Amino acid sequence: MPVAPAAYNRLGQIDGPTAGASLDWALVAASWEWDESLYAGSAPHYAVGRMPYPPSLARAIGDALGSDGSGRLLDVGCGPGSLTLLVSPLFESAVGVDADAGMLVEARRQAARAGIDNVEWRQLRAEDLPADLGRFDVVTFAQSFHWMDQEAVARQVRAMLRPDGVWVHVSATTHRGAAGPDPSPHPQPPWDRIDELVAAYLGPVRRAGRGILPAGTSSGEDEVMRRAGFTASARLDLERGEIVDRPLDDVVAAVFSLSSSAPHLFGDRLGAFEADLRRLLRSSSPGGRFSERARDIGVTMWRP
Repeated sequence: MPVAPAAYNRLGQIDGPTAGASLDWALVAASWEWDESLYAGSAPHYAVGRMPYPPSLARAIGDALGSDGSGRLLDVGCGPGSLTLLVSPLFESAVGVDADAGMLVEARRQAARAGIDNVEWRQLRAEDLPADLGRFDVVTFAQSFHWMDQEAVARQVRAMLRPDGVWVHVSATTHRGAAGPDPSPHPQPPWDRIDELVAAYLGPVRRAGRGILPAGTSSGEDEVMRRAGFTASARLDLERGEIVDRPLDDVVAAVFSLSSSAPHLFGDRLGAFEADLRRLLRSSSPGGRFSERARDIGVTMWRP
């Protein structure tokens, strides 16, 4: 069962009958389970607040796969289609699956806007695969695998890949840029102060749906893949040096795109939090413009 979050006051202290209690954070993290509120209300913000994957990512993946426009793609945990729509032109057809209905509404909107019509969108959890989706030449995961029952999903997806198929794992951080000083036309977003503001409203422990993740999401993905019968066949490191100009509204959207600060978590204090967030950002950049250096992207290709 999901672990109910503790109640916090504005100072990030535990309120109510659990005040002063010593929590076993390792037990809490191990007990966390996905629930449908994880990204509730985040989809429109995700599409705006996350820095888009660059076209060079699709080119690098296509070159590594030797893509010729044929084959089937499955993108698991596709969100609003950020990666799906970028790489779907490499294939004859694609399927994007996500557990969040709002994400798929946004994905369909983005597909229509881009004139992409070779993608089918399905609402389901990765743990419910293979469903009736059939076999695929390539399966992609981008900023999603850590939310899943990795052992089960790796086994199920392996059975869905054709014998010469490839699992493509994209590792990236797109809600915020790289740390460090950069010559840029505008200030960097004050991410440390933004994190402090979120903690003042939601408490010091990372929120995730109706539960909490004090130690963050699971890791050890390479070991999971090997136990499922995969072998790493290629590693691509996409270096990005561009400075991204980000309006204030985009930074606000980036905050709400995160599971740890999804809109629903603030309840009836959402308006107050957003007002405080905008005041904080205005104090850092009166002109309402920010600049950040895009982070590098890693791609690992696994074969069964």
